[in-house]
Amino acid sequence: MRLEPVDGDDPRVIARALRDALHGAGPALGLGMVHASPMQVDAGTAVVVTTSGSTGVPKSVVLSRNALIASAMATAARIGEGTWLLALPASYVAGLQVLVRSLVSDREPALLRGVFTPQAFAATALMMISTEGGSRVPTYTSLVPAQLSRLLDAATDDHSVLRALQSFERILIGGQALPAATLERAEAAGVRIARTYGSTETSGGCVYDGVPLDGASVRIVEGEVRISGPMLADGYLDDAQLTDAVFPRDAEGTRWYRTGDAGLLEDGILRVRGRIDNVIVSGGINISLDRVERVVRAVPGLENAVVIGVPDERWGEASVVVAGRGEALRRSESTQLEEARAAVADEIGPHARPVRLVLVDELATLPSGKPDREGIRRVVTALH
Repeated sequence: MRLEPVDGDDPRVIARALRDALHGAGPALGLGMVHASPMQVDAGTAVVVTTSGSTGVPKSVVLSRNALIASAMATAARIGEGTWLLALPASYVAGLQVLVRSLVSDREPALLRGVFTPQAFAATALMMISTEGGSRVPTYTSLVPAQLSRLLDAATDDHSVLRALQSFERILIGGQALPAATLERAEAAGVRIARTYGSTETSGGCVYDGVPLDGASVRIVEGEVRISGPMLADGYLDDAQLTDAVFPRDAEGTRWYRTGDAGLLEDGILRVRGRIDNVIVSGGINISLDRVERVVRAVPGLENAVVIGVPDERWGEASVVVAGRGEALRRSESTQLEEARAAVADEIGPHARPVRLVLVDELATLPSGKPDREGIRRVVTALH
């Protein structure tokens, strides 16, 4: 089958090509493949998505028609069917799945055009409200935590934004962990949230609020989260060695995806503890930056902060908190840092306390909406 890279991120172009790819009538789509030329891929391939590379290493993930459709159907079985609003880039898996779900349910998605703003989101969402046979058609959307936080901020003064948020049957939140404070704000505002966990390699979110979707299975092997199910990717484009390493088979022949995330299962609920490899060694002690970040984000004003590791003359490595200037300056910088250090010391231990708070005008993000951790790390390392 021919793979044709799609130039740009126009959701209308991607949706048309995706319809043909899912029906087997057209070539497979190559998304995020800069300057790539048409090539051949295995039969059944629908899309090749080049990941955002939040850790600096992009990979091209091969997704079949069956995997994408299985994911869409499992989502519908969990939260219901209706009309979807696309508010994320269509060239990344979360946005792509909004289009897949719309095609599978034979409904036209609503498209948020131009730059994401709370006002544009509200206007589009409120226009989606409709009925069929006297019953209201449920509406859904997918967002990343930063978008939700921005919408909640706007909703305090703009009732149309609040009504828009409340109009959705469910808002899927993924891409990164949702801070507990943001979830509490959403629930208090009457917004129905589903926290999703997954990746491009699983055709998007396949665990909702800690519970795997129908067909998906989760297990923990040596502390690492592994996932199996019909929504798994076929592997990585032209990289059989990496594919075999990341998608091993067990003794029964079941294929599993090694997520690289640390986690545990408690009463059947998956709790993800962060990246296994997002660890620094400070003073000879291993410190999970993801764990530090979760604690820091509970500090008022630091709900969307990013914690990164930098070289340190005294400790070898140390953690630094990076936050947007507008949010962090609700109180003084020194107060914010001391509160963050105290919270980390209390929850993890004094050895894990961040050494510095760096304020920036705006946190760098990838097109997917995730923090550009590698870019942030480079900037802070240069300052440090």
